[in-house]
Amino acid sequence: MVILNFIDKAQFLINRIGVVNVYHGIENFKKIAYPVVTTGTFDGVHLGHMTIINRLKEVAKKQNGETVLLTFFPHPRMVLQEDNDLKLINTLQEKISLLEKAGIDHLIIHPFTREFSRLTSLEFVRDLIANKIGTKRLVIGYDHHFGRNREGSFEHLMEFGNLYGFEVEEIPAQDIDNVNVSSTKIRKALTEGDLKTANEYLTHPFSISGKVVSGAQNGRKLGYPTANIQVEEAYKLIPAFGIYAVKVQVNNQTYNGMLNIGVRPSISDADGKPTIEVNIFDFDGDIYGQDIIVQLVDRIRAEEKFPTLDDLVNQMHLDKLQSLAILEK
Repeated sequence: MVILNFIDKAQFLINRIGVVNVYHGIENFKKIAYPVVTTGTFDGVHLGHMTIINRLKEVAKKQNGETVLLTFFPHPRMVLQEDNDLKLINTLQEKISLLEKAGIDHLIIHPFTREFSRLTSLEFVRDLIANKIGTKRLVIGYDHHFGRNREGSFEHLMEFGNLYGFEVEEIPAQDIDNVNVSSTKIRKALTEGDLKTANEYLTHPFSISGKVVSGAQNGRKLGYPTANIQVEEAYKLIPAFGIYAVKVQVNNQTYNGMLNIGVRPSISDADGKPTIEVNIFDFDGDIYGQDIIVQLVDRIRAEEKFPTLDDLVNQMHLDKLQSLAILEK
């Protein structure tokens, strides 16, 4: 068995876009010759996750193998703690896209249920890691736990690896500490409006994806027409209210824009319900009913109430100028 002493910050960059094979349920996975495997929730696909993924790819390349990432949906906390209002950094489709960009060859998304949570650590390794996947090398993060009540540890994996014929590598504590990133820290930064920290941890802009729906068209009346975005996944984390400089992907084209998340306190007929509205610069197309992706590059300011609509329009003009200055860097 090998305990890995590895860190190379240059490799944190996502530098490959490939085609990932996605399997919804481990029973659909078709065995390959030399699977190099990791497992976890991977919410955010952040800097810490990339430490593991890049090592996974390095081992696979040396062994002429293929990378396999086993993850779960829903998130275990959403199943085991039903009163837990956990919000995730990524929707499932966003996570698939990020892992594809990260260069994973095979992505297994296995349903997480209460019944599944009762698998012992031995059953988890024997049935999934060994028998279903046929793992040759398993790469995990420091202090990784698995199985019923998180009973499984690195020591268990070393024992099970000898029993079922696979090697184990653990990213050592000092490498994880040097990265000092977790999905929990990113969620906290986003809810506090600290987009800069969140994006640094993620190594890519936090994004919101959804369908464009009709709204009250107040923005159009003010000279700043907006696309109202409906996020279908209730578990998707929405950042703090405010104005953001954004990149918008529409019809395979990318545009600059500014995004408002909030309750529109300056609009007299607003119903007080939070909305997500994006003003796309230099764009005048009809995109109702279409899916768009908004990448949040920087937070300009918090949402605030203005005395008059003229004051609001003047501030929107300044917001646009500031957004352009940020996005054109």
